[in-house]
Amino acid sequence: MTRDWGDCPPYTAVLIVPTGIGASIGGYAGDALPVARLLAQAVDRLITHPNVLNGAQLYWPLPNAYYVEGYGLDRFAAGHWGLRPVRQNRVGLLLDCAIEPELRWRHLQAANAAKATLGLVLTDYVVTDAPLQVELQTAASGATWGTLGNPDSLLRASEKLLRQAKAEAIAVVARFPDDSDSPELQQYRQGQGVDLLAGAEAVISHLVVKTFQVPCAHAPALMPLPLDPTVSPKSAAEELGYTFLPCVLAGLSQAPQFATRAGQLSQAGANIWADQVDAVIIPADAAGGSGVISLSQRGARVIAVEQNQTAMQVKPEAIGMSSVRVSSYLEAAGLLLADRAGVDPTALQSTIAPLQTLADKYKPDIIPGLANSSIRL
Repeated sequence: MTRDWGDCPPYTAVLIVPTGIGASIGGYAGDALPVARLLAQAVDRLITHPNVLNGAQLYWPLPNAYYVEGYGLDRFAAGHWGLRPVRQNRVGLLLDCAIEPELRWRHLQAANAAKATLGLVLTDYVVTDAPLQVELQTAASGATWGTLGNPDSLLRASEKLLRQAKAEAIAVVARFPDDSDSPELQQYRQGQGVDLLAGAEAVISHLVVKTFQVPCAHAPALMPLPLDPTVSPKSAAEELGYTFLPCVLAGLSQAPQFATRAGQLSQAGANIWADQVDAVIIPADAAGGSGVISLSQRGARVIAVEQNQTAMQVKPEAIGMSSVRVSSYLEAAGLLLADRAGVDPTALQSTIAPLQTLADKYKPDIIPGLANSSIRL
């Protein structure tokens, strides 16, 4: 007899590789995208974020993957927002007025190419009324973050896109500082260290999503770097041209909308909610994020991948979080498949422990009063 899998709820997993913490897999230019492609084959729905799926001019369409900005993902994990799948978003392009004219044209040409070649629905673009003034910062741990000198300019431009151009998602391109001689950048190009831009990018997208509750992602505007034949394959996607915009436009084109208002919250059947998440996959020492903690508390199985090391150094057991440790993402995919199929992973081992009576495993007084009581049928 063949089981009708249509009767089962969709198996849903969340893949998280936090931004700006030097993850050995997912801390570079789209190098976690192969992981997403693999895990998407093991589940019905894979929810992840731009840091995983963005690869500068490279991207990969995953029909069952949901592109969710980090702040929105945290709100989803906490149960405050739902995710509403869409067929296509109208994407508005927001350009920092600090971008030089030639570099601005490079980004506009990339957007026009996405419209003509990929068939994306793009609105007219907007330029900020003041420079965003991005500054990069590095914490003592090595993690990166950043600040905006003119956040109000970002919000005014975003509101203009939403109200006048009727945009449904926003792609931001901010002018980032050029520092081609910095040791940190040289390390990053060699596939080591931390992405100096990632933390500041997160600040930009978080602000837009928090304020307007619409999908948003960011691509930095930088002058092209000098040719370096020794650049690591993990960082090479950022060497391909003048812009990192194509992957952002492709991701936002089908990013789920956020269900945040009363009318949207009532459409339970059309939305995805945190209590439907079966598993969350994280680097083994990056368990401190609010999204991971929220999903764990809601009963999602936490799969911690030891091979993916980061600068965060927060292990699940250190914060009292239950998790299953696996050595690699290949092993994580197998665990997801077993869970989805209803197969106990311990049954796949060469040695299987026999069943024991509860009396052998638990003392009677574990439930107060039960040891001295009798149960009659």
